[in-house]
Amino acid sequence: MILKSAMTLIAVAIFSQMTYTQVIPDCGNAVPICSNTPVNGGTNGYGIDDFSGVAVSGCLEQTTSGSIESNSAWYRFRTNASGQLGFNIGHDSSEDWDFALYRTGDCNNLGDPIRCNFFDNSDAKSFIGVGEDPTGDPNSVHYEDWLQVMPGEDYMLFINNFSDSNSGFSVQFTGDIWITNPTDALDCSIINNLLGSPIAACEGDTITLDATTAGALSYTWYNDTGSGYTPISGETNPTLIVSTSAMYRVVVATSSGAIISDVQAFFSAIPVAQPVLDEGFCHTLDMVFDLQTKDSEVLGTQNPSEYIVSFHASAGDAASGANPLSKQYAKAPGSETIYVRLTSSTNPDCYDDSQHFILNAVETPEPTFPTEATLCDGSPGIVIGETLPNPSYSYLWSTGETTPNITVSQAGDYTVTITHSQGGVDCDVDRTVSTAISNTPIISVDIDFEDIKPSNAVTVQNDAEGSFEYRLDDGPYQTSPIFDEVLPGAHTVTARDIHGCSEVTENFVVVGFSPSFSPNGDVLNETWQIEGLSVLDSPVVTIYDRYGKLLWEMTEFSPGWDGSFQGMPLPSTDYWFKLSYLDSDGNRIYAKHLQSHFSLRR
Repeated sequence: MILKSAMTLIAVAIFSQMTYTQVIPDCGNAVPICSNTPVNGGTNGYGIDDFSGVAVSGCLEQTTSGSIESNSAWYRFRTNASGQLGFNIGHDSSEDWDFALYRTGDCNNLGDPIRCNFFDNSDAKSFIGVGEDPTGDPNSVHYEDWLQVMPGEDYMLFINNFSDSNSGFSVQFTGDIWITNPTDALDCSIINNLLGSPIAACEGDTITLDATTAGALSYTWYNDTGSGYTPISGETNPTLIVSTSAMYRVVVATSSGAIISDVQAFFSAIPVAQPVLDEGFCHTLDMVFDLQTKDSEVLGTQNPSEYIVSFHASAGDAASGANPLSKQYAKAPGSETIYVRLTSSTNPDCYDDSQHFILNAVETPEPTFPTEATLCDGSPGIVIGETLPNPSYSYLWSTGETTPNITVSQAGDYTVTITHSQGGVDCDVDRTVSTAISNTPIISVDIDFEDIKPSNAVTVQNDAEGSFEYRLDDGPYQTSPIFDEVLPGAHTVTARDIHGCSEVTENFVVVGFSPSFSPNGDVLNETWQIEGLSVLDSPVVTIYDRYGKLLWEMTEFSPGWDGSFQGMPLPSTDYWFKLSYLDSDGNRIYAKHLQSHFSLRR
């Protein structure tokens, strides 16, 4: 969809039913219209250049004629009430029409248009105008914003065909102003034609043309169905009842001369909406239903270019033509009655709203259970699938089971098909659950001792493969195996896989000691000792040489080891120690992961 260039030419077809017209190509003689709407059989050239040779007027540009006008028609109207006003210009979808609306009654001072549309019709639309596209397209670029009008405002409407041939158009007024003022939204006093403005009706109706004139001597009636005016035999009354589309003329003879008046009467075919089948479809999130697929059912063999199919949420909206549903309808899950309106493209008063159908959006199941599950090592089984099932759904697992959830004891992939059946529509979805067996953690504790600090960093070593989490004492679980600033004392560390399986606990003790000492008489670092023993029950530290010979034993009250054995100083080398304490049951145990060593330096 693009704006036209001045060289665009579009081939068009002529509607055989539109062979009569009342078209004025010049603004100065614009056809006055009010409540009745004109239907015209095409435009053919233009008279004078109402734009005086300018290159643009609002969105309009010069055509191949060298003027903004190529095949033009001019209308004028005056508002008689306040409110929202719009109009539809209907045309063949193969043709390219433009319009501009000027708020003025002076053709010599048009100014800039207040509404204007010059888009090409590459997307084959049937309407341009102001307000809302009657086909239900909310985003049509061929429509401009509604007018908000006040009484007594004059308007000039310029309609132009950008092609060199065309099959005509119709003008239909719309807007809330026709609800609040159905008979006097526009001022009909501007019409000085004896027979009034163009008249639109439906086939089967009759129109009474009234030429009653005071002092008339005689009345002669004529009609023109495309071959020129010919007398209507036997019609000499001041009124004429007509039921066929044509241009009608009356010649009223008076003592002061003849009065000649012409008017167009157009009868639109009454459409017949065909029965429409109920429709069901599977609904998913953000899905829309294309209502346009139902158009052909409504139309049957009727020509789609002559009628508008619209769909509505209520019978009242279908009867009035209000609030047409978007053809790309965002239907919510559930069943809904859709009401059909089939309208003549030339006259919105000719319609059939007798049909409706059920549109059932069957909700496609959306599983809520996870696609991965972990089977704990040694567990007899695990439940997978939906634990809060929808009673309207059916389930079929790859194992052959038909319950919403199943218990499995082996690793593997398990697929379930979930189906929602309603009104002959089956909506299903597949979901696969991958089940794996968790590994048991294999842990040890590594304590990073920092000099004499009683609190230290503790790292849990895990030799098992998998995803695990760790907890110190009764604290929260964390995915990191490192615990900082662990206070002195006996602790436990627990490891398990992230699904809560295969829990393993290990005991350890945190104390502080120096990695080296130097008993050389300088008063600095003369003894080796352990900080934090007081938090343990009856702790005992034993010190050994590399051969396992016991050299020293101390408790929490001992001053520390001075690096001697039986009063004799020992050489500079590494020495080992063990720590034991009483557990909660009163048993003496050795602290795991704390059989470490330190250095004696002289």
